Amino acid sequence: MQLSLSLGLLAALAGAVIAGPLNGVPEPSNDPYHPSFPQEKSSLNRNAQQEQTIEYWKDNAKHTVDTIVNRKENKNVAKNVIMFLGDGMSIATVAMARVYAGGEERQLAFEKFPYIGMSKTYCVNYQVPDSACTSTAYLTGVKGNYETIGVNAQVPVYSCTAELDNSTHTHSIAKWAMDVGKDAGLVTTTRVTHASPAGVYAHTANRDWENDYFITGDGCDPNVLDDIAKQLVHGDTGKRLKVIMGGGRSEFLDQEPDPEYGDRGYRRDGKNLIQEWLDLGSGVENRTYVWNKQDLFAIDPAKTDRLLGLFEPSHCAYNLDRVHKNMEKEPTLAEMVDRATDVLSTNEKGFFLFVEGGRIDHGHHDNWGKMAIDETVEFSKAIELARKKFSEEDTLIVVTSDHSHSVSFSGYPTRANDIFGTAGTASDRLPYMTISYANGLGFYDHIDAENHGRKDVRTMDTSSDYFRFPTTLPVGSETHAGEDVAVYASGPWSHLFTGTYEQNTIPHMMAYASCVGDGLKACAS
Repeated sequence: MQLSLSLGLLAALAGAVIAGPLNGVPEPSNDPYHPSFPQEKSSLNRNAQQEQTIEYWKDNAKHTVDTIVNRKENKNVAKNVIMFLGDGMSIATVAMARVYAGGEERQLAFEKFPYIGMSKTYCVNYQVPDSACTSTAYLTGVKGNYETIGVNAQVPVYSCTAELDNSTHTHSIAKWAMDVGKDAGLVTTTRVTHASPAGVYAHTANRDWENDYFITGDGCDPNVLDDIAKQLVHGDTGKRLKVIMGGGRSEFLDQEPDPEYGDRGYRRDGKNLIQEWLDLGSGVENRTYVWNKQDLFAIDPAKTDRLLGLFEPSHCAYNLDRVHKNMEKEPTLAEMVDRATDVLSTNEKGFFLFVEGGRIDHGHHDNWGKMAIDETVEFSKAIELARKKFSEEDTLIVVTSDHSHSVSFSGYPTRANDIFGTAGTASDRLPYMTISYANGLGFYDHIDAENHGRKDVRTMDTSSDYFRFPTTLPVGSETHAGEDVAVYASGPWSHLFTGTYEQNTIPHMMAYASCVGDGLKACAS
């Protein structure tokens, strides 16, 4: 009886707090779940006057229905397949990037694609995945364990021996394409040995084993296990890639000073894997290594048999850093894609290209929402370039993400409000941001530990590229999230990519469309 009364009292108090005034100040409305606000004059969007009419919305809907009804299924065999991976590009990230790109009503390049589906991203052993097990899924067609790449779930993370069993290895669609005479390559804004691109060519029990030093640090023998950089240069799949572009020079060098910054490499085996990569083509083919934008655009694609571009010691620069810090030596993602496809297009049989916008993920991990969203727009520009460059008749383009993030797009901001601005006023009478995270370092910037409350964002420099958005929980690095991510497709057999499916289905659908691999094929049906 006492328990029932207590629960009832708590419920009553909770209701009073939610519905009643705070400190004698009325709430915006009597409905705590769907508050109304005084009419505010918002910034006008480009369709403001039209959107006030019935005809505008009816015409918009008619156009959409007409487009869908008249859509023709493209059942050509795909000569080329380009897979774009927005690392950490959640649905919320896409929506916020639209606003940043010019307005809520706008579409990013890939949102104009005719078909969309949803991918389930969990690992075999984790509900919320990392970029290693997901790359294994969307590139090799098999799900594995958290932090492992190119191996099945029989391989536990950190195992010094399990990956040596070749029967556990899973092979990527890049290998499937090369096995039938096509070319393949990868482009990324992360290190080329990072988890996502490593799914193209590597087999490892630990995504961190990008060089021999880190294998030793985990108590394993680098003379027995090949690190990821070594697998890229000498591995069965890595050594066959025609184009490799991104960051990560330090993973390939020992004590040689970096050509741009003078830093020493991470390796401790005395190897210069960049030189070893060049030497593999000595007297056989024309291999070109570049580390800056000028040299990248100086190459002749018709005379380049293989191309290696490593533009930073670690990850490529954020686009906002590249722009605001005048980092002119570094190409944009779109420029890398343009050059990569120039080289790959010399093969008459076609190609497979993996492209990662990897720093979307990094921006979110640091609660740098501005960085993450700007990287998403840059990612869209690269996709737009590729779609315009290649025909929908023979080139399948698939755009997806590996996992979500804990970022939220919330509150009640007015139309055309600055996506990086405030969305309203909370019950503590302080404004709150439209963008927030469930966890991360932003907690320390926004919570006043001494007074047990929030800090006023109006006292902060929210204009900084490195402004950390608020979080609920303090953790050293914001976490991924576990909800499904979108898959957008355009070109031959793009209609396959509708519905909700396991992430590992994606390479099998791309393989079907391009008639590669040992599974179902369009040309055999």
